[in-house]
Amino acid sequence: MNKKKIINDPVYGFLHIQSDLIFDIIQHPHFQRLRHINQLGMAEYVYPGARHTRFQHALGAMHLMTRAIESLKTKGITISDLEAEAAQVAVLLHDIGHGPFSHTLEESLLPGIRHESISYVLMNKLNDAFDGSLDLALKIFRNAYPRKFFHQLVSSQLDMDRLDYLKRDCFYTGVEEGTIGVDRIIAMLAVHNDELVVEEKGIYNIENFITSRRLMYWQVYLHKTAVAAERMLVNIIKRARALKQAGERVPCSDALQFFLTGNYTIDDFNSHSNVAENFGKLDDHDIWGALKLWQNHSDDILEGLSTSLLQRKLFQIKFSNESIKKETIEKVKQAVADQYKVLKAETAYYVSFGSVSNEAYTEGQKINLLMKDGRLIDIAQASDLPNIQALSKVVKKNYLCWPKNVSL
Repeated sequence: MNKKKIINDPVYGFLHIQSDLIFDIIQHPHFQRLRHINQLGMAEYVYPGARHTRFQHALGAMHLMTRAIESLKTKGITISDLEAEAAQVAVLLHDIGHGPFSHTLEESLLPGIRHESISYVLMNKLNDAFDGSLDLALKIFRNAYPRKFFHQLVSSQLDMDRLDYLKRDCFYTGVEEGTIGVDRIIAMLAVHNDELVVEEKGIYNIENFITSRRLMYWQVYLHKTAVAAERMLVNIIKRARALKQAGERVPCSDALQFFLTGNYTIDDFNSHSNVAENFGKLDDHDIWGALKLWQNHSDDILEGLSTSLLQRKLFQIKFSNESIKKETIEKVKQAVADQYKVLKAETAYYVSFGSVSNEAYTEGQKINLLMKDGRLIDIAQASDLPNIQALSKVVKKNYLCWPKNVSL
């Protein structure tokens, strides 16, 4: 069977699968599951075109890795075929641990477990299935390979993951302000002392990359309507878990039942094969299917929230630079309790509060420019744009979210 396939991608054109191993990984059920995981969670409630998947993103990141390696080779960087394939596999699988709706349900369905940890577990399982063929990819993924620039291409401030999701998310949302020059950035990459750097003449492209990242966070990833929808979904899953663990009947797929019933740790993923097996069957369709069932549930809270989300009757949300006062939260909770005739403790399913942060560039992981005289300078210091230093500061906003029909 010919496994050297070509995939037509709307963002980059033709993507080439260059090895039998990569073809077999893509064909594996764990990777195929990513077809059914929405890349941007609930952002489609704001941008109807944002229906692209983690599957598309992973293939795109692999494509950019291929191009980056080819570009570095032209600059005299020695990269073996084995290293190139391992780097492609590492970035291809970097998101394989995402659950339904990407980041949205990490705190409610699998509390305390980061998707990166699940990715590493699933990569190890794939490594066993492919007789150790992922050994080098695993070393690159966990930054255990001596040539550090390979890991930086997979995970850093300027990795192939970020380049693809910014380019792809702009394309599917139509938010043109986030557009970046991927071709130019990749052409400007270089390696200095086994560290990934950017040639000095690429400074303006990196400035644009950092600015675009900040804009995309406020306009897409942290758009207040998307955050409101995500908080509703999180609370729906929390309510379903509470009912299920109290012995109530909560109809849904077997895979979702498994995670509603139990509380699992990352150690369970390693030691109990059924945990990873059920996770491998869980995707967005399980959640949408459950919501359609739950809109007829006897529990008023689960029924009401599920119906509202399906019909896009979203809660209102207020962002503030100041901390949300405790008295304000209590006032909202009391109004919700009166409106919905629920116990004060149950208002937590209707009222959400917390904070979101926008980290366009953190100086802890620098993007270094390689100057013509051989010096390395952090982009924040090298840039003649004062806003780049400003963008290196984390911006935090607090939010309060509650039903629109509750008057205060």
